[in-house]
Amino acid sequence: MGLDLEAIRKRVAELSGINRTSSVHMWKPTVGEHKIRCLPWKNLPDGSVFAERWFYYLEGAGSSILAPNQFGKPDPIHDMIRKLYSTNKPEDREIAKKLKAKMRCYAPVVVRGQEDRGVLVWSFGKIVYQRMLGFFLDEDVGDILSPTDGFDLKVTLSQAAGKQFMDTVVDAARRPSKLHEDPAVAQKWMESIPNIDDMYKLKSTQEIETMLSNYFNGGASQEELNKGGTTRGPAASDELDKLVAEVKDPPAAAQTEAPKKASSKKSAPAVEKKSLDDAFADLMDE
Repeated sequence: MGLDLEAIRKRVAELSGINRTSSVHMWKPTVGEHKIRCLPWKNLPDGSVFAERWFYYLEGAGSSILAPNQFGKPDPIHDMIRKLYSTNKPEDREIAKKLKAKMRCYAPVVVRGQEDRGVLVWSFGKIVYQRMLGFFLDEDVGDILSPTDGFDLKVTLSQAAGKQFMDTVVDAARRPSKLHEDPAVAQKWMESIPNIDDMYKLKSTQEIETMLSNYFNGGASQEELNKGGTTRGPAASDELDKLVAEVKDPPAAAQTEAPKKASSKKSAPAVEKKSLDDAFADLMDE
């Protein structure tokens, strides 16, 4: 019986937390200059021109975690960040900063000179994203995504000595151009733009809770646990474990006290809650 390599690749992607369809191929630029043309996504929220996705990166987890909170779904890590921040302890705040989600942006592109590869997907970070959005506000550039009079982009990657990551510089062409001289080819590319939601699979709440628990308790020897600490925070039997439990199942005492606070004439609890929400927003913006 012959091996089904495509099925194996698909299963490997599923196990790593990535669920890319066979129609989605990533463009990973190398050091040097590249010329690309960005295409518009389909069905993005109003006002959006590039797709944004937020991910958690837990050390030792083996893969990134697509944040369920951005889709309005239950999110144990988001809940944990809020809980950590609510303790008002500096050490918990530092842990919360490490946990918070990071944004990646995505654009469908055609790489000039490699048009035979069809539409690829380029992933980039915040700095490049800001640069790309700036083109739309530049009166000399404008809508770089237009298939009839948009702009090609020159993407230059360089690797400075001693730096772990490459530097990326993006510039717009001096004058607009068509996506392709043959309208049929341009239309084919536009119709083959993949669905961004097909690229990554949301993990279940149970899977995320397990990964979060492993993150806090993993990597520590039994001796370290007995001494009361790990490389990421308190020991498994310490405050963080209590926080994990509270996020999953708030204490009954807290639930029964809620009505009293609601009926109290004092306004302090409401002010404290608003202050916590504001502080949490500040944390996520840092």
